[in-house]
Amino acid sequence: MAKIISNFFISLDGVVESPDQWHFPYWNEEMGAAVEAGVQRATGFLMGRKLYDEWSAYWSTTDQDQEFAEFINNARKYVLSNTLEKADWNNTTVISGDVAAKLREIKQQTDGGIQMSGSATTVRWLLANGLLDELNLLVHPIAVGRGQRLFEDTPTHPLKLVKSETFKTGVLNLAYVPDAG
Repeated sequence: MAKIISNFFISLDGVVESPDQWHFPYWNEEMGAAVEAGVQRATGFLMGRKLYDEWSAYWSTTDQDQEFAEFINNARKYVLSNTLEKADWNNTTVISGDVAAKLREIKQQTDGGIQMSGSATTVRWLLANGLLDELNLLVHPIAVGRGQRLFEDTPTHPLKLVKSETFKTGVLNLAYVPDAG
C-alpha cells in the first residue's frame, strides 16, 4: 500500500509560500541529498489544481534542471480538482467527486510513496481526512514574517516525530507521522 508523503520548505514562523524568495541561501549538498531521497522513493506525485497549472506549464517546456524535469514529466501524477476536466500533462489523472474514497483506492492499489511538494491547503485537507501518512519539513532558520502558513485556522492534529537531522546551514530535516494515540 502506498503512503502519501508531503514535503515542504518552511520558515521558523511556519511560512511555506514563495520559498524561492528565502530558501536558496540555505541550499547545500545535504539538503539536495534529502530532496533526492524523496524523489527516489516516489512512485507518484499528488498535487492540487493550482500547483498542477503552475508545474505543467513550467516543467513540460523547461530546459532547466533536466533531471527533475525528466522525473516529473514521466511520473504518475494525480491532480485533486473538481474543476479540471482534462489534464494534458503526460501521465496525469484528475481525481474529482468523492476524492477521499478515490485516494484511499489509489493508495490500496499502489506501492511506494505518493509524494507532494507544497499545496498547503491540500495537506490540511489530507490531514483532516486521515489520508496523509508522512509530513516532511525542511525548517529554515529564518522568520519570513508574512505569507501563507502551513497550518492556518486548522483543528488540532497530533503528530509524532519519527526522524530529525540538522544540516550545517541550520536547516532542520524533520519527518512526522499522524499520532493516533
